[in-house]
Amino acid sequence: MRRYGLIGRRLGHSFSARYFAEKFAREAIADCIYSLYELPAIEDLPGLLAATPDLRGFNVTIPYKQAVIPYLDDLAPEALCIGAVNCVRREADGRLTGFNTDTDGLRLALAELLDPADLPEQALVLGTGGAAQAVQYVLSGMGISFDAVSRDPARARYTYDDLRDDTIAAHRLIVNATPLGTWPATDRAPRIPYAALTPRHYLLDLVYNPPLTRFLALGRERGARILNGERMLYGQAESAWRIWNDA
Repeated sequence: MRRYGLIGRRLGHSFSARYFAEKFAREAIADCIYSLYELPAIEDLPGLLAATPDLRGFNVTIPYKQAVIPYLDDLAPEALCIGAVNCVRREADGRLTGFNTDTDGLRLALAELLDPADLPEQALVLGTGGAAQAVQYVLSGMGISFDAVSRDPARARYTYDDLRDDTIAAHRLIVNATPLGTWPATDRAPRIPYAALTPRHYLLDLVYNPPLTRFLALGRERGARILNGERMLYGQAESAWRIWNDA
């Protein structure tokens, strides 16, 4: 039996186990299992690894995408550059190698969301965690400049209190890289001036549960083009599978 899984603090919102169960059934992969491992603290990771010697690889989600790095033996170049890991491969000798497959999922999502004839010149990235770092990396590769938004003024150009209508007008792509709006707190949304959104704006929410977050619903009311995190989820999951199986 080949065992894989997902580590995070709270995983009740995650669709990863269902995604891989459906993949295994669809592709007639009979010798695999994918499990959820809720860790109260990242310091619990060594205990999990000791208890599951057959765990060949695992995904990493909030809030451990950066905190997991000290527990790894190697980092793939992209993960090293971004400073965040969402996929770990466990080698036969027990060594742990970290990767970032969020970037693959993000490229797929942005290709679906953006009109190539009307690409935004600037983006706002809401959040400064591991997912936000991957967003910034991908945007840089696409030639789209960006500004980060954080509650902490020391970590970003803007705080949410700084955002004005003209800021929103200048940044036609807005990416929610925070967990705000994730089930069960579905009434929450990043605090931005939604009234300043227009039909030329693009909103990408990395949250995929629920499919229509309040962030996206408010954007849709203003005519903005919207996309949730499902495409990114699928893209990063398939990349992780290839990494775990050297495909």
